[in-house]
Amino acid sequence: MKLDKESLSALLKLLVFLVVTGAATALLAMTMSNIQLGGSREYKALFTDATGVTKGDDVRIAGVSVGSVKKVEVKDRDKAEVTFSVRDQTTLTKSTNVLIRFRNLVGQRYIALSQGTGDDQTALRPGSTIGLDNTTEALDLNALLNGFKPVFQALSPDDTNKLSFEIVQTLQGEGGNVENLLARTASLTRTLADRDELIGDVVTNLSQTLDTIGSRDRQLTDTIDTLQQFVTGLKDDRNAILDSIDGISDLSTETSNLLVEGRPDLTADVKQLDRLTGTLSKPKNLKTIETSTQLLPIKLQKLGNLASNGSLFNFYACSLNIDVDEPAFEPLRKLLQPLLDALKLKTGAERCQESAK
Repeated sequence: MKLDKESLSALLKLLVFLVVTGAATALLAMTMSNIQLGGSREYKALFTDATGVTKGDDVRIAGVSVGSVKKVEVKDRDKAEVTFSVRDQTTLTKSTNVLIRFRNLVGQRYIALSQGTGDDQTALRPGSTIGLDNTTEALDLNALLNGFKPVFQALSPDDTNKLSFEIVQTLQGEGGNVENLLARTASLTRTLADRDELIGDVVTNLSQTLDTIGSRDRQLTDTIDTLQQFVTGLKDDRNAILDSIDGISDLSTETSNLLVEGRPDLTADVKQLDRLTGTLSKPKNLKTIETSTQLLPIKLQKLGNLASNGSLFNFYACSLNIDVDEPAFEPLRKLLQPLLDALKLKTGAERCQESAK
């Protein structure tokens, strides 16, 4: 099968893309797994503490990766033996120093190789072990950072991270960061100096507060004692308080039931009261109430004058009529009717006939 020109061009581009992508992926994998091309030689180093060192950690000279850690195991029950490899081009001598350093504040380590000050420049044979005299453990980072804790409290989180990392690098022997460390320390001291007046005011106010509390020692003691007695009383009366809460709950339930049961009657009463007020508020009835209210004091005064004459004050009824035009007054009529029947009032005597003449 023959391919046309466009298909052949697309196939060539695809092959080039796959080759480049595969090479980049392989290079990335080698870099991440610290795989070295070419030959390498293995050496061993003894440490009193190799905490944090793991397989695959870098081995560096002057910051340049030249190998990786192959294995970490216990030696003679109280030592750590680190097996690492370096490239063939790297030569280690009997005066070579092996140091464990922090890669970052997360706790990752790497092995740093440096040339010692000794005169013995004899090359080490592959598989040789570097003794404790030429090895150095990593810093105790927890003790270091705890010592700087008061300083870190005055810094922002970002500045704290930068300062911590630079402190670790400086104390590990990377002197290029001393200038940055001193600059940040100076910045911190300047910040504290700028806030000297504020710090002084805080200290003064705190002193005054403590003096006030000290002068009120007796009142504070009495308050604490009273509070203790109050809490003790609540504890002793907890049963009564719980019983009261139960009683309140029962009362609420009974009240709710009462309202539920009496709601229909209450609704009817409200409706009848609304009708009564509507009837009384009619203009004709309002006029009658107003007139009666105005005449009532005069009539009461006259009745009082007549009553002061003793037996001359006599009443008799010629007739008694109860007219109920509005349905709202029907309950009132029903209420008064038994009373009138019980009194057996007699009307229409001879005096009424004489008055009629």
